[in-house]
Amino acid sequence: MSLKTRILGLAALLIIAAGTASWLAYRALSEDIIERWGQQVAEIQVRYDSARLLQSLEREIGLARQMARSSTLIQWAQSPEDPALENQAIRQMESFRSNFRDNSYFVALRSNGHYYYNNASNDYAGDQFRYVLSPDKPDDAWFFQLIEEGRDFHLNVNPDTELGVTKLWIDVLMRDADNNIVGMVGTGLNLDDFLQDIVDIGQDGITTLFVDYNGAIQLYRDRNYIDFATIIKPEGQKNTVDLLFDDPQDKQQILGMLQMLKQRNGEDGAVESGFVSVDGRKHLAGVAFLPAIGWFEITLLDLNTLIPRSYLWPLVAVFLVSLLVTLVLFHQIIQSRILRPVISLEEAVHRLRDGRFDLPYLPKPDNEIGRLVDHFEKMSHSLQDTTRELEQKVAHRTEELQRLARVDALTGLKNRRGLDEVMNEEIQRAEREQKGFGLLWLDIDYFKAINDSQGHQAGDEILCRVALWLKAAIRPYDHPGRWGGDEFVVLLSPCDAATLEQIACRIRASVEQESQRTGTSVTISVGGYFCRPGEDLDALLRNADQALYEAKRNGRNRVCIRTAAGEAIHPA
Repeated sequence: MSLKTRILGLAALLIIAAGTASWLAYRALSEDIIERWGQQVAEIQVRYDSARLLQSLEREIGLARQMARSSTLIQWAQSPEDPALENQAIRQMESFRSNFRDNSYFVALRSNGHYYYNNASNDYAGDQFRYVLSPDKPDDAWFFQLIEEGRDFHLNVNPDTELGVTKLWIDVLMRDADNNIVGMVGTGLNLDDFLQDIVDIGQDGITTLFVDYNGAIQLYRDRNYIDFATIIKPEGQKNTVDLLFDDPQDKQQILGMLQMLKQRNGEDGAVESGFVSVDGRKHLAGVAFLPAIGWFEITLLDLNTLIPRSYLWPLVAVFLVSLLVTLVLFHQIIQSRILRPVISLEEAVHRLRDGRFDLPYLPKPDNEIGRLVDHFEKMSHSLQDTTRELEQKVAHRTEELQRLARVDALTGLKNRRGLDEVMNEEIQRAEREQKGFGLLWLDIDYFKAINDSQGHQAGDEILCRVALWLKAAIRPYDHPGRWGGDEFVVLLSPCDAATLEQIACRIRASVEQESQRTGTSVTISVGGYFCRPGEDLDALLRNADQALYEAKRNGRNRVCIRTAAGEAIHPA
């Protein structure tokens, strides 16, 4: 005999004995049942709404923090006048933009107050610098207030009058290696869309709102109650949650629940609940603290709308008319509180055993089975987080190894393998677009003599200096690299013959001039070749090498450009 049959047989005997007593107790217990049920629903709804908000924000917060730790952005924030660093930083910012949910970002620099922004439509491509923050402008006070308070993370609902947008802003401070604040980064979520997705769910009888640590309303379906730019407002001028209630006792009760949850700091998903009046109707208020973002989630349940007393009248008829119908109802209770959770838990165990984390909906009755289901969900989430973290570490380390395999450890430029990949790609592009490109082959003059006389350490320092001077003399989108020993290669694209010659001369002159300033005169010989569509890698390298040989043969510290016809050009 199955568990289900035994339970239903025993239930039939018990219902016959309890039917008369249930009818007599109905009137006295109905209100208490509704209130108890409402408290359970309130806790479930609060946790559900909290989870939906955190699910929407945690990924964005994590990305914003990752952006704030970007070494590229930190270096630029320390030297914002450097155009090369600015170009690298903008590329870094744009790479983050595509990952944010709203496809937008902002970066504000502390040193000069410059504010950079781009949106989902990419309206500000090439013009990300929007305006300069000023401590004298009330609209910019949020930035300087957060800097002064040193908050590493902050959520802020605020309209940006300069950009003409109102968003839920995620603000993260950017710090250098000495823990000094150098700027602020983050993203924004469209307020109207966010309210529609998270707050204004359109369910009768349920009202959801979010308030900050001090009780100021941040997210609410009625925008007139939202306290925009909370951080810069003094206490007493904020739209706090007590504005929703008319009765002073209700106001004190809500503020008291916030205070109790502050003391508990959201431990174990704590939820406080109590009855209040809103617009003359009795509501059950459930409150939870979300320590991850420092906000409170408040759910107001209108029990008369969710479960009117008329809903209980059919139960009276069921008890009086037929014990059979009562048995069916009791069967539904057993099904929902015992059998269905057990079956759902069994299915979830099978999925987890197969390595799947898309668990089915697991009912959580208020009993041992519900607690078991809750423990299982927490265990599966922990396992999923651990698996994801391991996958991310493996992917990161694989990416780092691939990068290191293409970078010269001494100079930080591309190594021979990295240059081979770039040149092969450029040869294919040239063939596809029927456009040529340039290649420069550089050699440090008398480098062996330097090593012999000054030592290999001095030689390595010269290699590093030449690499720096080389990068400074070329364009940001060109590809410099160390071919091996004291030989360097630069791939120029886009490029024409005149540009090839101009950059080659500039590199040679720059190395000579910069080395003289350091006290150790260094010169280079440069060979160049302009590659035409259809030429292969061997021909490209051979011609560039021959041009380099010609430059060295003619006295070194000079440039030689080899043409497709085999002629050698020696610029002045």
